[in-house]
Amino acid sequence: MNPALWSRAAAKRHCRDKKNLHFTAFLLKRKLQNMEPSSTEGGAEETLLKNLPPSPPQKVMLKHGQELEEEQEELAEHRPLEQEDLNFERWKRRPLPKRTLHQKIDDIKTYLWNAETKEFMGRSGKSWGLILLFYAALYTFLAAMFGGCIFCLLWSISPYHPTHNDRVMPPGMTMAPHLDGNDIAFNATDRKSWKKYARSMDEYLRPYNDGVQEKKNIRCTQDRYFLQDDLEESAERKACQFKRSMLGECSGLQDPHYGYSQGRPCILLRMNRILGYLPGMGKPINVTCNVKKGPPEALGELQFFPKGIFDMKYFPYYGKLRHVNYSAPVVAVRFARVQYDAHIQVSCKLNGKGIINDSATDRFLGSVTFSLEVGA
Repeated sequence: MNPALWSRAAAKRHCRDKKNLHFTAFLLKRKLQNMEPSSTEGGAEETLLKNLPPSPPQKVMLKHGQELEEEQEELAEHRPLEQEDLNFERWKRRPLPKRTLHQKIDDIKTYLWNAETKEFMGRSGKSWGLILLFYAALYTFLAAMFGGCIFCLLWSISPYHPTHNDRVMPPGMTMAPHLDGNDIAFNATDRKSWKKYARSMDEYLRPYNDGVQEKKNIRCTQDRYFLQDDLEESAERKACQFKRSMLGECSGLQDPHYGYSQGRPCILLRMNRILGYLPGMGKPINVTCNVKKGPPEALGELQFFPKGIFDMKYFPYYGKLRHVNYSAPVVAVRFARVQYDAHIQVSCKLNGKGIINDSATDRFLGSVTFSLEVGA
């Protein structure tokens, strides 16, 4: 027998005998107290009590077994560890025997189809049916909930006008050509250096061809907003004509190179479209350009087409769904006498009521800045 187990059993027996002895002495003492005193009985009682071993301090007994378990735990805590208890090697997990490839293949076959239990991949036919039914119901519910949310969203908003407009009312401004960031640098005698700018201008002005504008858009009265709010929300709005020929020498009709081959380049400026926005508060918005960095005299003479303003007849804008053929107005700027081999930074700004063109955080808000360098 294991010595550790034998010592534990002996400790348990010792505690149990000791407890029984204490309990017997307690009953005998109570019995003697209830009897009439006599010299014989008193002597017997004293003799018996003297022969009993000294009892430990009395404890509050909830149950007989509970106090016995507490004494056993105390004995176990103070019992020194045996040598076998310090042998941790016996508690290590034994390595599993290596399985052959044939046994592994058999296990896989049994997992895929167990002929004895009629299970496929560890599940019976009933189990597979229940789990497939559960997931079918789950994903059907999720798809229905998603479809309901999309339906409520589309039902509550208008496709023609946003419920909440987070676009800033002061418009920004963009330019063309816009290839190498905001840098325009070329040599007038080197066709390869400016050909990309001319091609970009052609692509930008293709929707403004006179034939396309006359076919799709109408002529409008100048110096007044073209309001069409009295129509139904879904009705298509008419758009005013903006012909390419209105850009004069920067239209690419007389000079297909847009002045780049002559060292007098053209650029196009456009105001960003904002739904329902009426710029200028009843007055046209004009464009000005000046030198931001570099010698001011290097900019030379500037020419604006047409007249360097954004006419009010092209506003407001009603969105892509209603303003299908809308052509945003542009202003062309020609640098007729820019100084050769001078690197300057040019800033073009919108000017009018309600326009912000000096924002420190958004350089395209009401203005656009680019560098210009023309070589001979």
